[in-house]
Amino acid sequence: MTSLSPADADRLRLAYQRCRDMEGTLNEQLRAYADASREVFPAYGEAVDRLVVRLNGNGGGETAPRPGDAMPPFMLPDEGGRLVTLPALLERGPVAVMFFRGHWCPYCRLNVRAVVQAQERIKAMGAQVVAIMPEMQEYTRQVKADSGAPFPILTDLDNGYALSLNLAIWLGSELQSLLSYQDMAKFHGNDGWMLPIPAVFVVGRDGLVKARFVDPDFRKRMEIDDLLAALERASREN
Repeated sequence: MTSLSPADADRLRLAYQRCRDMEGTLNEQLRAYADASREVFPAYGEAVDRLVVRLNGNGGGETAPRPGDAMPPFMLPDEGGRLVTLPALLERGPVAVMFFRGHWCPYCRLNVRAVVQAQERIKAMGAQVVAIMPEMQEYTRQVKADSGAPFPILTDLDNGYALSLNLAIWLGSELQSLLSYQDMAKFHGNDGWMLPIPAVFVVGRDGLVKARFVDPDFRKRMEIDDLLAALERASREN
């Protein structure tokens, strides 16, 4: 199989809905979806396994900022076209800078949903979240509308900021073929087939990274309890 049939796409949508609504932690939901996806579309799961091995062998994401490092600043447009900068966000409190692959990625949708559900606790500690995706604003607006996210979702066109953090990866011809049912060129405004490694950087008001989560396997994400704990520590430091 080189792509996904309409019938299997429907099966994956149902699997996503089941995982979205199940009780459990974010990573339990992600594992459940990964298992269901592998049953429906085994070629994709096997190709992702090979990609993860390749990225780990190349030190994927290893040189991204670590705790104690200064977080490089950004100026990126949000879903409404307003420019958002990291220094301006940090004036209001610590920030979780979160990279996502895109609106089409079910793992990212589960992740965004879990962060939205924790938003009241994040707000109560004086912290913030900002999401970054390599997609055109049409699609970041879609993510915001679908998830009800109260935080900005920024467009990192051509993965410029992700590249500066050594987080951008090329998917390769095998995954391009398997994902050919997704119109990535339309989503990204280019046909480069580059995506960020999903990652989280908790940045204190002093601009230094306090905690990070970087894993070349996009099926794994920072657990929400760990995110909240890191933001709480960063809030107490300021």
